[in-house]
Amino acid sequence: MKSFQVEILTPSKSFLNTESTCVTLPGSLGGFQVLYNHAPIISTLEIGKIVVKDLEGKDTIYANTEGSVEVVNNKVLILVNSIEKAEAIDTKRAEAALERAKSRLAKKHDEEIDEIRAEAALNRAMNRLKVSSYIH
Repeated sequence: MKSFQVEILTPSKSFLNTESTCVTLPGSLGGFQVLYNHAPIISTLEIGKIVVKDLEGKDTIYANTEGSVEVVNNKVLILVNSIEKAEAIDTKRAEAALERAKSRLAKKHDEEIDEIRAEAALNRAMNRLKVSSYIH
């Protein structure tokens, strides 16, 4: 199977730069896959799971936040606010973040809670736990 370049960047670093035969992404309008010679596309990404298949056919799973992807000339450039490998997710920390977010949302009428921020934290924590379940 033919390969293409995949690069994942966050605001703070270059996270990944590798060759892949298939990438699965959580597009805003639904998940989609990129294969060799994919048509050029720019898309937004939702919080979700990115799967990168290496040249030996092994999948590596990542939990990502919102972002965007550009596919052109057999290069996939993924820009996300944050990303981590599924096996690197600290599930205890993610569970604690989930509980904190739930607690904040439960108090949203009582205190000055930034509801949008609390909901985003809740979604990120739920995604991290879901993605980590594919490995653990």
